[in-house]
Amino acid sequence: MALQCINPDGITTPETYSHVIIATGTRLVFIAGQVAEDSEGRLVGPGDMTAQSHQVFANIGRALAAAGARPEQVTKLTIFVANYRREHLDMIEQGRVALFGDHKPTDTLVGVAALSHPDYLLEIDAMAVTHDVA
Repeated sequence: MALQCINPDGITTPETYSHVIIATGTRLVFIAGQVAEDSEGRLVGPGDMTAQSHQVFANIGRALAAAGARPEQVTKLTIFVANYRREHLDMIEQGRVALFGDHKPTDTLVGVAALSHPDYLLEIDAMAVTHDVA
């Protein structure tokens, strides 16, 4: 499996994601929207975007591992942020870097009025491309 990250000429190069990823592989892995709950279903970090970001990305990492995928194989994220404000970006980025390091999958950030529970601040889903496992 190979990923080629591209930031085309004529489009500003983003710091935290890639505009285009070309993926070659034989297996797609889709991770459902993850929220800031621990393994017991308890909310982590009520009112704290940074804490929730770390938990959400940790949950994505666990889901990837369960599917036999690695963070560097993620091609796309969709990030839903309740009551989005620009200052949330740095808080979200902390959790993202904890999981992905220098890997920059494509992403879409969507500000929403609310998520499925009033205390959730963040929900993120992911897609990865891997090789088939024998």
